[in-house]
Amino acid sequence: MKSPFKINRGTIIKGKWHRKDYTIIKELGFGANGTVFLADSALGKVALKLSDNGMSIISEVNVLKSFAKVQGYSLGPSLIDVDDWVTTSGTVSFYVMEYINGPDLLTYIENKDSSWVNVLMIQLLKDLQVLHDNNWVFGDLKPENLIINGPPTRIRCIDVGGTTIIGRAIKEFTEFYDRGYWGLGSRKAEPSYDLFAVAMIMINIFYPKRFNKLEGGLKQLQMMIQKKRELLPYEQVLTKALTGRYGSANEMRGELIKLSSGQEARTNTRTSNSGKTKAPSIKNRGASPKRAQAQQKKMAKKKKRTGYLESILLIVVISLLYIVYIYGQLT
Repeated sequence: MKSPFKINRGTIIKGKWHRKDYTIIKELGFGANGTVFLADSALGKVALKLSDNGMSIISEVNVLKSFAKVQGYSLGPSLIDVDDWVTTSGTVSFYVMEYINGPDLLTYIENKDSSWVNVLMIQLLKDLQVLHDNNWVFGDLKPENLIINGPPTRIRCIDVGGTTIIGRAIKEFTEFYDRGYWGLGSRKAEPSYDLFAVAMIMINIFYPKRFNKLEGGLKQLQMMIQKKRELLPYEQVLTKALTGRYGSANEMRGELIKLSSGQEARTNTRTSNSGKTKAPSIKNRGASPKRAQAQQKKMAKKKKRTGYLESILLIVVISLLYIVYIYGQLT
C-alpha cells in the first residue's frame, strides 16, 4: 500500500476557508484513510492529515471535537483546524491537530525497567475509562499509535481513525490486537474490545516482533504468556482481559494497581531482608552480647596486668632514686 499523497518539503498548504498557511516538513505516516504530515504553522509544529475521503475526515474531526468536550481527557490529540486545500488536480480535505512528539511505546520501553509496563498501562486504562464513559471505543489500539511524551511522562495516541461509537461495528482494526482475529469475541464496539487490545499490547511489549497465529484462541496466547518470565506476574490479568471478563477499564486498572503494589511490597521485603542479611556479618565482627562480654573480660584482664606492671616499674624507679640519694649522702 502506497501513500496517495506525495508532497515535497516546503510546500505551503493554504486553507480555502480559514486562509491559514501550513508549510510541509515531512510525512509522518499514512493509512487507508489518508496521510499525516508534520507541518510548520503560526502556532508552531502541527500534524496535518490529508484525505481524499471527505466522510472519513468529517468522522475523525467529530471524534476529536467530542474529545475536546471531555474534561480531563488527554489520550488523543487536540483539534486545531479543519479546511480544504485547492490544488490543480482538485480540492482535498484536511484537518490539523496537535503534534504529539516522542518515541512510540515499544521504542520507549525497550531500555526501561519492566515496571514501566504497569505504569503506562494504568495511565492508558484511565483514559480509556473516560472515553468509554462518553460512549466511545478506541478500536484500533496498537503500539505504533501510542506515543510517549513529557515530562511528565504520558502515553498519548496519534490516530483516532478507528474510534467508534459503542454498539456499532469496529471501523478499523489491526489483526494482532483484534479479538475477532483470535476467535475470542466479536468486532462489536464495546469496552471489552479495547481491553483485549490492551492485553495484546502488553504481550507485544515482550514479543516486539509479535508472533504468528497458529491454532489461535486462548490456548496459544496463554502459552506465549507462560513462556515469558516477565509476563507471568500479569497472567491472571491478561487472561481476564483476553476472555472479556472485565466489566470496565477501571476494573482492569484496579487489578494492575494492586499488582503494582504487591511488586513494591516484594521489593521492599527483599530490601529489608537484604538489610537483615548484613546484620549477622556485623555481629560476627564483635557485636553479639556473648562476644562483647568475652571481649570486655579480656580487656579487663589486660588492663589489670598492665596496672601490675606499672606499679612494679614505679617501685623499681623509686627504689633506684632512693639508692642514689643515700649514696650521695654517704659520699
